[in-house]
Amino acid sequence: MSPFEQITALLDREKATYRVVEHPAEGRSEEVSAVRGTTVSQGAKALVCRVKGIEAPGVLAVLAGDRRADLKKVVAAVGGKKGGFAPSELAERLTGCVVGAIPPLPLSAALPVVADEEFLAAHEEIAFNAGRLDRSVVMATADYVRIVAPAVAPIAAPAAPAAPATPAAATAE
Repeated sequence: MSPFEQITALLDREKATYRVVEHPAEGRSEEVSAVRGTTVSQGAKALVCRVKGIEAPGVLAVLAGDRRADLKKVVAAVGGKKGGFAPSELAERLTGCVVGAIPPLPLSAALPVVADEEFLAAHEEIAFNAGRLDRSVVMATADYVRIVAPAVAPIAAPAAPAAPATPAAATAE
């Protein structure tokens, strides 16, 4: 069963309120949110992190698509000692999905989930690529929390500020 089929089977079994959105293959939060008809902040960014000091091979950190993970807070939320982002190969092996299509749902019991508390409180619906770059799920946040039962902690930092625009031509004085 593909990751997408696993996700929809789980959501059906759990009687979740959700819809599937088919779209051109896209893994970047800004671009896919426009196609879904959602905001970037509704997008559930799922990042696989390696954390030393815990038994699991990784942790799935879930936060808003317009934020970045605070790795120290992710590590603290799961009781680890030190952590970092998992290499793409490990993330793909643990989730069965390419980077950009990793859903905020654990497709393996080996990956505990920690979700940003502000993200979960901000919207009635969240959206995410559902194991594929060309399919998204938009679902009720309450159903997500009920089904996944993630650890909830403040794990997000503001997005990095955009680089200031540089003038096309500058003159030296």
